[in-house]
Amino acid sequence: MKDKKGVAKVGNYWQQEIETASREQITKWQNERLVNTVKRVYENVDLYRRRMDEAGVKVEDIRSVDDIVKLPFTCKQDLRDTYPYGLFAVDLKDVVRLHASSGTTGKQIVVGYTQNDLDIWDDICARQLVAIGATKADKIHVSYGYGLFTGGLGLHGGSQRLGAVTIPVSSGNTARQITIMKDFGSTVLCCTPSYAMYLGESLEQQGLTADDISLKYGIFGAEPWTEEMRAHIEKKLGIKAFDIYGLTEIMGPGVAYECQEQSGMHVNEDHFIIEIINPETGEPVPDGEKGEIVFSCISKEAFPLLRYRTRDIGVITHQKCACGRTFVRMSKPMGRTDDMLIIRGVNVFPSQIETVLLQKGYSPNYQIIVDRVNNLDTLEVQVEMDENNFSDTVTGISKMENALQEAIKSLLGVAAKVKLVSPKSIERSIGKAVRIIDKRKI
Repeated sequence: MKDKKGVAKVGNYWQQEIETASREQITKWQNERLVNTVKRVYENVDLYRRRMDEAGVKVEDIRSVDDIVKLPFTCKQDLRDTYPYGLFAVDLKDVVRLHASSGTTGKQIVVGYTQNDLDIWDDICARQLVAIGATKADKIHVSYGYGLFTGGLGLHGGSQRLGAVTIPVSSGNTARQITIMKDFGSTVLCCTPSYAMYLGESLEQQGLTADDISLKYGIFGAEPWTEEMRAHIEKKLGIKAFDIYGLTEIMGPGVAYECQEQSGMHVNEDHFIIEIINPETGEPVPDGEKGEIVFSCISKEAFPLLRYRTRDIGVITHQKCACGRTFVRMSKPMGRTDDMLIIRGVNVFPSQIETVLLQKGYSPNYQIIVDRVNNLDTLEVQVEMDENNFSDTVTGISKMENALQEAIKSLLGVAAKVKLVSPKSIERSIGKAVRIIDKRKI
């Protein structure tokens, strides 16, 4: 970090009374809001009423957060089955905005927001911005996609709520992005981590360095990324990089956020209840134990999901953060139950492979190709070389591939073929990077 850019002190809050509330107060809010939400969805959402009736759960059985385990789970298929408005808890005349998932697998999901929902969303994104050190004096460069994707408008709303200068660049047109960043004096960058890496590469290609831009901070989410990738982004852009967590189904970005301590993401517990469950049994697991992340919305009006199984894997802790915030903290997602690859009986997460690549000094631009040949799973990892490790000799490339293969096998316990490819040969994404190509017919 460069002195000229500066870093704000830890301890800044957007809504200090809420963000530093006692556990007793947080529990009181959650108890009241959960009870009210359960009553509303039972009265207004057919799916929840039917599921609760089938489970023998009555509205009056839910008196506190402790009773949440009595409620049935919700999953993404439920949202597809009730497409487009079947899970809305308000009349459409009270809905002021719709968002939707990308719909890359199956039918897309549609979510709605009342004006009060949007006001809450703006506040929780403003909490993130203030937590990293942003103020009204900053220029927030939003390179998440706008439109039905929640990323762009989510951080846009938080920036405006903060009162900062909001630059709604959206995604794509990278050369123009860098020109705007340089000329407008952008100080906070919001985008996916893979696009942040691409911006760093493009900056270098234009003969510029981090000293030629004014960025201080970055807020990156919407896809998995490792600590090694964080370090690469920080070096290339000369910033401090922060994680943000959210998903369309629950709200969008801002469900949880990092502060300057960067020791986990604070869950906005006044609006969401987080659980960690055993993905096989559905039973709760204790703090510090890895499991599937489950969220319940307790203040949303239009689309209040209860016990939504995110498929993200993580852990939580209730220990107070050094920043003074008292909200429970969740880890960076450690993989997903539904993008976990099973290769010859071994569980493989893409993030594990990324960790090996970055530790060995390779580019985070890679693709994992899975196939099945003669009833045997094959795993190939294509990795871009950069100018630092590029070799024009067959022998040199072969040695590097073999070394990477050994490192991956050592970590994963399964053999992978590594293919080093020329710089810039893997297609770049302005949104979520496509990491896995699974050719198996399973």
